Amino acid sequence: MMNGDVGSTGGAILDHIEFAVADAERSRRFYEAALGPLGITVVISVGPERSRTGGTRYGMEQDGYPRIWFHDGEAPGTPIHLALATGDRHIVNAFHRAALAAGGIDNGGPGIREQYHPNYYAAFVRDPDGNSIEAVCQVPD
Repeated sequence: MMNGDVGSTGGAILDHIEFAVADAERSRRFYEAALGPLGITVVISVGPERSRTGGTRYGMEQDGYPRIWFHDGEAPGTPIHLALATGDRHIVNAFHRAALAAGGIDNGGPGIREQYHPNYYAAFVRDPDGNSIEAVCQVPD
């Protein structure tokens, strides 16, 4: 069991999840209405020019950090992206090594991802079904 020392996630194991939708604007309207009673709202949008998929991305949150992301530009049902939080960069490294040893496919080794922010230290793998699994530490080294 991990200790409670995690980064910006306030103790949560889930950093964020992202999935593809057919129409990001239609999905934005749906999720704003459906998740509004839970206090979850859209707090950030990323236009196609800045998106990995070439589509529009929306990030939703309840606690000050967008944990639910959806985007168009890829077919719905494509593999999900699941990011798990830790407060220790060594754990990010250990995750990457263990995932590769277990048959995962490297999708981006441990390191800083400046495009997100200067303390975004992450590693990415693909699981046997093609899902993108990330371990991320967002606290300064």
